[in-house]
Amino acid sequence: MAHDDYSLRRLPDSARCSWVSVAVQRFGQVSSFHQFLLGAVLGFGMTFWDAVLAITLGAVMLEVVTVLMGVAGMREGLSTSVLARWAGFGGRGSALVGLLVTLSLAGWFGVQNDVFAHGLHALMGGPPVWAWAVFGGIAVTGIVVAGFHTMAWTAYLTVPAFLLLAGYAITQELRRHDLADLVAMPPPGPALTVAQGTTLVAGAFIMGAVMTPDMTRFNRRVGDVVKQTLISVTLGEYLIGLTGVLLAHAARSADVVAAITSTSGVLGTLILVTAIMKINDWNLYSASLGLVNTVHVLAGRRLSRSSATIALGVLGTVLSALGILDHFTTFLTWIGVITPPVAGIVIAEYFVVRTWRDALAASRATGELPDDPPDWVPASLVCWVVGAAVGIFLPVGIPTINSVVVSFALYALLGRTVGVMRPPPGSRVDTHR
Repeated sequence: MAHDDYSLRRLPDSARCSWVSVAVQRFGQVSSFHQFLLGAVLGFGMTFWDAVLAITLGAVMLEVVTVLMGVAGMREGLSTSVLARWAGFGGRGSALVGLLVTLSLAGWFGVQNDVFAHGLHALMGGPPVWAWAVFGGIAVTGIVVAGFHTMAWTAYLTVPAFLLLAGYAITQELRRHDLADLVAMPPPGPALTVAQGTTLVAGAFIMGAVMTPDMTRFNRRVGDVVKQTLISVTLGEYLIGLTGVLLAHAARSADVVAAITSTSGVLGTLILVTAIMKINDWNLYSASLGLVNTVHVLAGRRLSRSSATIALGVLGTVLSALGILDHFTTFLTWIGVITPPVAGIVIAEYFVVRTWRDALAASRATGELPDDPPDWVPASLVCWVVGAAVGIFLPVGIPTINSVVVSFALYALLGRTVGVMRPPPGSRVDTHR
């Protein structure tokens, strides 16, 4: 229970680490099977150069949001949900943010674990699917309980292993084709526009952008956040995404992961294990941080991050072992739709409106937290609803970016003209116990 990773406090300078340690984990998030699938979908419906343009536009938008969220987390040394208390949402509003993150990422932890179990059962046979699910869930939960630094060492092993193993399998697949022909060929499937492709790229990683402070609070300086974001997101989007495009052209299909993992039983198994472990630990880690904040705000109790991790890990593992998580994917997708405004509001409050910046700066010097925020900030709730509605219903543009931009602009406008309309604080969140 000692590995709490300062879940409700500022991360001290002594606990921060090199930017490379954080960058490897960020790259592990982006260079996943999900990114191969995204690239394959683009390649199935777009030419290679149109896919390059879509990835470029989507990656640039993601990097701007990710860097700004990351800088806020690095400066304050706080996780996303705790930072939200003084970044536009108030105490109970931050509990909603934490609950959103917990439901989304714990759900995806279970879904990924289910993929892991079915993949290993198909490749290796042996125990039933539920047994593989239990094995995978226990392994990842144990890594996350140990904390950030153990997760870093896991990334040092799994990220290079995944790239080498997947690279070998991909090379074997692509060597049967002429690269120039793959680049020049028309899309093999129904056409996608550049706007549609950009929407897919931007929407695929928005939850990763929102949870960025969970990771960047371990960085030491702004330059570290910028470097790791530019390198990891750019390499992940281009290296993995464009490889998926070429594979889709080569296979004339959007289903390319099967080709990667089915090269051989042993190789496919290793690829699958490294791919799942290097992204699923962060799903569970951020979910646990969100749950810790939610319990602290709503119940006034301190739940250790390790206990939260075990609880969520057991729940996700059991659900994946029972094979019922497929029914939750639509629900998880809808959670992803209402997530982008969180980033817009946090960025607008922290960098533009700055209602709590003086209090944050003063308390940062002592390593403490500011006085408790109000329970609710009505402006943020309005901006959240409007931003989500624009993302869902506006028929033009890129939904994810529309949502972020509208929530950012509306909150900034309200904050700079009439204030953020803070009510009397009412019951307070005890952040100092």
